[in-house]
Amino acid sequence: MAFVVTEACIQCKYTDCVSVCPMDCFLEGPNFLVIHPDECIDCSICAPECPVGAIVSDQEIAPEQRHFIELNRRLSKDPRYTRISRSKDPLPDHGQWAETKNKLGLLDA
Repeated sequence: MAFVVTEACIQCKYTDCVSVCPMDCFLEGPNFLVIHPDECIDCSICAPECPVGAIVSDQEIAPEQRHFIELNRRLSKDPRYTRISRSKDPLPDHGQWAETKNKLGLLDA
């Protein structure tokens, strides 16, 4: 089992979750974060830290978000995604994207 970053993260990229991860298993892309599924220990500490609820257990993920399980796996191996272990500011226009749905087409991956 692992936790998964879902669509709500796209264009926001809050990193509050990163600083609490005991395994440093977050990776950062241009406008999205992912969790490396083979490194996540399913501790759940990161999930409540996300202000937009983008992090969920792969066992409790909504059916319409299930494709993010494979997307996290694939992008965690993408060389453009780099490990991040400290919080930093979200994307500049994160406020306008926080409540937006259907952002997958905006994913810069």
